[in-house]
Amino acid sequence: MYILFTIIGFLLLFFGILGAFIPFIPGPPVSFLGILLISYLHDFTFINFDNLFYFAVVAGLITFLDYWLQVYSVKIFGGGKFSLIGVIIGIPFVGAYLGALYESDFNLFSSFRIAFGALIGFMGGVVIKISYSIFALCTALSYLITV
Repeated sequence: MYILFTIIGFLLLFFGILGAFIPFIPGPPVSFLGILLISYLHDFTFINFDNLFYFAVVAGLITFLDYWLQVYSVKIFGGGKFSLIGVIIGIPFVGAYLGALYESDFNLFSSFRIAFGALIGFMGGVVIKISYSIFALCTALSYLITV
């Protein structure tokens, strides 16, 4: 049972890394669940409660920043309400592009500029999320290597 839960913990860490690229998987919270499970299995010896608290706070901040960066970048590049709705419910570039097309009476250049802004915000979020998820995976692996 112990090995099964360790495998599940590492699968969660792996899905956390995938969540950095796939918009509908919340990468940092999933990685945090993997760290939490692995630290629970090992009686919180290597990853103690203080470190878990920091992992949780950073996961929450990164999740917030991920959404905020996309919305902010769309607004900076001139997007309006429909572009923001497209970013939130769809794939960032395509959603922002379709929303901007609707808002701008099908102005292709303006819509592409807004969609490019959404892509920049998305890529910024990817960099932050992948950094957190890889750090969480390395933390868990460093514990298992020392055991």
